[in-house]
Amino acid sequence: MKKENQNQFTGRNMVLGVQFLFVAFGATVLVPLLVGIDPAVALFTAGVGTLIFHIITKGMVPVFLGSSFAFIAPIIEATRLYGLPGTFSGIIAVGLVYGLVSAIVKWRGIKFIERLFPATVVGPVIITIGLSLASVAVDMAKTHWIIAAISLATAVIVVVYTKGLIKLIPIFIGIIVGYLAGFLFGVIDFTPVKEAAWFALPGFIMPEFSWGAILYMIPVAVAPIIEHVGDMYAIGGVAEKNFIEKPGLHRTLLGDGIATGLAGMVGGVPNTTYSEVTGAIALTKVTNPFILRIAAVTAIVFSLVGKISGILKTIPQAVLGGIMLLLFGLIASVGIKTLIDSKTDMGKIRNQVVVSIVLTIGIGGAVISWGNFSLAGIGLAAVAGILLNLILPGHAKQVVVKETK
Repeated sequence: MKKENQNQFTGRNMVLGVQFLFVAFGATVLVPLLVGIDPAVALFTAGVGTLIFHIITKGMVPVFLGSSFAFIAPIIEATRLYGLPGTFSGIIAVGLVYGLVSAIVKWRGIKFIERLFPATVVGPVIITIGLSLASVAVDMAKTHWIIAAISLATAVIVVVYTKGLIKLIPIFIGIIVGYLAGFLFGVIDFTPVKEAAWFALPGFIMPEFSWGAILYMIPVAVAPIIEHVGDMYAIGGVAEKNFIEKPGLHRTLLGDGIATGLAGMVGGVPNTTYSEVTGAIALTKVTNPFILRIAAVTAIVFSLVGKISGILKTIPQAVLGGIMLLLFGLIASVGIKTLIDSKTDMGKIRNQVVVSIVLTIGIGGAVISWGNFSLAGIGLAAVAGILLNLILPGHAKQVVVKETK
């Protein structure tokens, strides 16, 4: 790319920017659809959050922030316990945790964080995140098993057999094919599209303070924080730059945290850097951060088109369920891969204890209550894993994991 075009709205850069948004689009809108949030809000906060991230990181890092899959189960459960507005206060708190970890990284360095969150903790927490909603995926899929199977089969074929950019968007392709199947079976209600205005502000929801939701959501940030570290190494490898050193991991964590906190303030879902976009950058050899900012602006524009939000709301439950059958299993497999890649010795009884307790507490839905205070599910499992890892003799292997969303 010519140097003079690095930071210009040229036709080529515009096309590339929209292409990167296309790669992230399906995953970004899937999360809000699953947790009952307006997908337009997720597009808006993804766009604004990405721009904020680029400001904080001095425009050096070519990333796009989209909806985090790691928070699907916690948001659904927190909403059941504390209501959706209360859950948003928990999401804001997660952003503050990112800021705190950013300060610790700047003060003590990355080794301290890796020691606190080793593979023995992070691996089973990710597995728990993936499996905790398995029954929800099945319940949604069984509303129309044929449509769900078509959506699932399409996503599997794309991720296993295709190449290039198509391979990076199995969720998007699966939703499109599943949607067409739903149309042929006559199960799609187009009323939301007809009622939607062409121009409309996203359905913002203001948060309500809830200690319960805050304490529930904060521990869930453990896995995404470690994933963030892995993402920075990954994108740095693709761009052939050391983003851990410059602009610094503390800046990238802070950018992610502020973007997530902002999302919570307006009724959006937590953000994360997307491995699909990193893969697209590796494929196209386009590492210009300005093009990712074009993608962010495009996401904001799309969030203001009411008809797009209306179409997204007509996606049949069976389509989402079919995609989730693959998605949640893939998330769990990332947790297993984390343990394998770090060469965690599962012959050691201390590692078996940590992993087993995290899994049983997280998947079993254990709850600790004391007055108005309660800690449950994935959050409780993460806290238990961290404490056990610190208390039990021996040192667990450190880890840098890849993106789960």
